[in-house]
Amino acid sequence: MTGRQRSGYLGAAGAFAVCMAGTTLPTPLYGLYQEQIGFSELMVTVVFAVYAFGVIGVLLLVGNVSDAVGRRPVLLVGLGCAAAAAVAFLAEGGLPLLFLGRLLSGLSAGLFTGTATAYVLELAPPGRRARAGFVATAANMGGLGLGPLLSGLLAEYTSHPLTLPYLVHLALLAASFAVTWPLPETVPDAEPLRAARPRRPSLPPQVRGVFVPAGIAAFAGFSLLGVFTSVSPAFLAEDLDVHNHAAVGAIVCLAFFASTGGQLLVPRLGAARAIPLGCLVLIAGLGLLALSLATDTLTPLVLAALVGGTGQGMGLRGAVGEVADAAPAEERGGVLSALFVVAYFGISVPVIGIGLLSGPLGLTHAGLVFAACMAALAAASGIYLLRRNVRPPAVLRNHRDEDARR
Repeated sequence: MTGRQRSGYLGAAGAFAVCMAGTTLPTPLYGLYQEQIGFSELMVTVVFAVYAFGVIGVLLLVGNVSDAVGRRPVLLVGLGCAAAAAVAFLAEGGLPLLFLGRLLSGLSAGLFTGTATAYVLELAPPGRRARAGFVATAANMGGLGLGPLLSGLLAEYTSHPLTLPYLVHLALLAASFAVTWPLPETVPDAEPLRAARPRRPSLPPQVRGVFVPAGIAAFAGFSLLGVFTSVSPAFLAEDLDVHNHAAVGAIVCLAFFASTGGQLLVPRLGAARAIPLGCLVLIAGLGLLALSLATDTLTPLVLAALVGGTGQGMGLRGAVGEVADAAPAEERGGVLSALFVVAYFGISVPVIGIGLLSGPLGLTHAGLVFAACMAALAAASGIYLLRRNVRPPAVLRNHRDEDARR
């Protein structure tokens, strides 16, 4: 592997991580926003849902546009949306700008999620696709984990908790733009960016067999992460009396870092076993979350982040690997975007449900209902996956052909 090749796919992964970190920066800050602006816990989940539906909207409308105009231009636009989101948060103009910032964050994540995953895979030299798959998903989850850790530390130990995190992020985005700009394009005969047209993601026939079980696993895993990034700060403050922003950020970060650790287990297990086993581990994490909610104790919540995040990571890497391997090279970006549409429905719909139930039931009981529903879904998913016994192809013809062309 040449230094240029290594720096290419690692540089794209670095930009991926920076972009995703911006989407979780507000997580430890929601309490400060509530004090400053004044809104209910339901509104917190609505603000979070605006981000998730921004992601889903982009993935549905232009999720596969990078297959036509190229990966690099789409990522540069995504970095621009992330910078605009940071500026909206810096303005501190009340709830409307908070909504705008979250929407722009969702647009940036939607542009990056499928496109950057495909780009990292395609920039990787031949023979390094398995490692590149881990690098891509680790950049996604690792970036999401670094966001709350960074903002939590800056909020707790500096005098500018609502501005400094976004200034730091703007600096990282500028560096990411400088790294992404000179990267080579991997889409042959890419059209000009102005030629981009909305095109819904599609599933080629050869992908459909693996997409359903992969999508179910992604939905179940992302639902737990949605809870940790939206309502866990309120539970920590109101029920566990944890008001340290750095501690809140660290607990949320643990779930995402555990996801990265879970991904490391997949090559040894194989995707066919890793996805249903990930569902089983996820159920254990949901059980620990329910225990923490029922007893108002911190330790089970920390363990829920660790165990549940591990299960989510196992399922995610297995799902991304199977879907990316089954997809034709010319449609890989769109297919991966379709997978993340399903995942982001998992990160948004259950969170909105908790927000709606928190009024009549209270946050604790709403969380218990969520844990029971998601555990049932994960159990059904695991059983379904085991019955289907989907095995990933050892070597994909489209990957061999693409590598041969290189």
